[in-house]
Amino acid sequence: MKIGVLALQGAFREHITMLEALGVSASAVRLPVQLEGLDGLIIPGGESTAISKLMVNYGFYDAISAAAGDGLGVWGTCAGLILMAHEVDDGIEDQRSLDLIDVVARRNAFGRQRDSFEAPLDFKGVGEYTGVFIRAPWIESVGTGVEVLAFHEGHIVAAGKSNMMVTAFHPELTSDDSIHRYFIERIL
Repeated sequence: MKIGVLALQGAFREHITMLEALGVSASAVRLPVQLEGLDGLIIPGGESTAISKLMVNYGFYDAISAAAGDGLGVWGTCAGLILMAHEVDDGIEDQRSLDLIDVVARRNAFGRQRDSFEAPLDFKGVGEYTGVFIRAPWIESVGTGVEVLAFHEGHIVAAGKSNMMVTAFHPELTSDDSIHRYFIERIL
């Protein structure tokens, strides 16, 4: 199994470290051609606007959409959730989305950087898990067939459908590999 982590900006190194600790072949993806041969792709947290602009510059939108259509498993964390959403509330004027999963995401829904926090979650299929939220979005609504995987204070913070998964929090910034295992075992 080989999983790539989009390495344009954000917390990609932490995902790679966690994947390697699980015995998975992991690589930084900096060009669309590096999507070839992958079983999964993680779009990390970071600045969704910066990642989006770099994705346009490097031609990632069409490449990721095509690969996902061919069965590539894709997981977006925090900014990655925003980039994968069907629709984004409070996005910038020219906010662009991959539209890989039918969810409506709200940017910075839990507040600014100073409002970052950790919170216990009950993640479906995993159980108790502590989520790290940094300028985190939440999911306003999900479309038909999208499974809600976790809530925080009544807001949806994780969801999945078929080969797609999104989390509003940062599993790569903890020592708990449960969510990475879930992606590998349930989504890929």
